[in-house]
Amino acid sequence: MKRTVLAVSIVTLLAGCASSAASGSGDSGIRGLVLVGPTCPVEHAGSPCPDRPLATELQIVRGTVVVGTVRSGEDGGFRVALDPGSYTIRSGRPGPPSLRPVEVTVRPDAFTSVTLTFDSGIR
Repeated sequence: MKRTVLAVSIVTLLAGCASSAASGSGDSGIRGLVLVGPTCPVEHAGSPCPDRPLATELQIVRGTVVVGTVRSGEDGGFRVALDPGSYTIRSGRPGPPSLRPVEVTVRPDAFTSVTLTFDSGIR
């Protein structure tokens, strides 16, 4: 039973890290880092409170069509292969933390790097 649960968990985790329905030959796309911040209600000099990595689902939109989804890892990193063109990245889940949509241009034979910062809502 424990092995079955572990195997299902691993398959689910790997499937979540892959893009679904994203197009692309693998030569181009988007890679990035997802952060959330602020993470402290009050920041003090000498006691930094940096944004932290966020594991979350992202939607990749071209025009008005969701062409793929990708999940950032526990380290906040993600990578999705896409054909060259203009895309919008938006949060793939409702509620906080929130992300303003980010416009990204993918060029041929290159991965465009982005850092996405979700707003935690802490003020």
